[in-house]
Amino acid sequence: MLDMHKEGEWLIAHLREADTAMPLGNLLREEWKLPRKQVHLLFQHKEVWLDGTPVAQHVRGEAGQELRMRLCQQEPYGVEPAVFALDVLYEDDHLLIVNKPAGVLLHPTEPEHRGTLDHWVAGHFARTGVFSKVRHVHRLDQETSGVVLYAKHAWAAALLDELLRERQIKRTYQAFVQGRVKADRGKIDEPIGRDRNHATRRRVTPNGDKAVTHYQVMKRYQDVTLLQCSLETGRTHQIRVHMSHIGHPLLGDTLYGGKVGLINRQALHAAQLQFRHPFGGQVVRVQAPLPVELQALQNALKEVPK
Repeated sequence: MLDMHKEGEWLIAHLREADTAMPLGNLLREEWKLPRKQVHLLFQHKEVWLDGTPVAQHVRGEAGQELRMRLCQQEPYGVEPAVFALDVLYEDDHLLIVNKPAGVLLHPTEPEHRGTLDHWVAGHFARTGVFSKVRHVHRLDQETSGVVLYAKHAWAAALLDELLRERQIKRTYQAFVQGRVKADRGKIDEPIGRDRNHATRRRVTPNGDKAVTHYQVMKRYQDVTLLQCSLETGRTHQIRVHMSHIGHPLLGDTLYGGKVGLINRQALHAAQLQFRHPFGGQVVRVQAPLPVELQALQNALKEVPK
């Protein structure tokens, strides 16, 4: 995908030589993966312009010509904007990546919820003149901190969803788990499904969905291990379930057998997000530092020499 920038409701690009090999309608459908119906409506409503003039689907462009597409029409946020100092880690015309504190719901699950991360993002959009529905690309549990990716228009959301399905968005977590994990690295390939005896808990079960977690030891403490975890899949509570399954539940994670005392929330942090930008292809790598409560936990632990 070539680089694009946004002006009001329009996305703007300059065609490359490779983009001139087929009519514009085919280019949008086959190469740029826009839905067939949407492409039809864009041309029907004269919302595809080449060098400032509306064009038909059969027209072929030339390298260097400016292509404009009206793909960013104003739309409701979907939630009421909330005033909050959002911790923005990265932002451009297409993407927003923020740092979620622990204890904050990512999206409303009840009608009375007004202070979720989605509400904060809506407030940020309102302050910065973005009139787009709030679209989170992935989720974090309420008590997990760290990076969350948002799309700033519908096409970006579709492309990012596809990257996520194809496992092209690499998510890296840091987890403080109980006990000393013996192996320096490992892979947990165990299916996860609902626990029939608990409304919100998940468990490893043969009939569950495929779930794969990779882990690597970062530091060992007296009775705690700091792990770096990466996901091949994105099941609900995946790291929490897998760590509990191998006998090393997260500190503070009482739902899965973790002990409180050193910390009163699950000691899990989404530390890094890495992927190729859907518009331009450059590598986006964003990190969120450990929040203060996990820094305090780390400072309270005594590292064991190797």
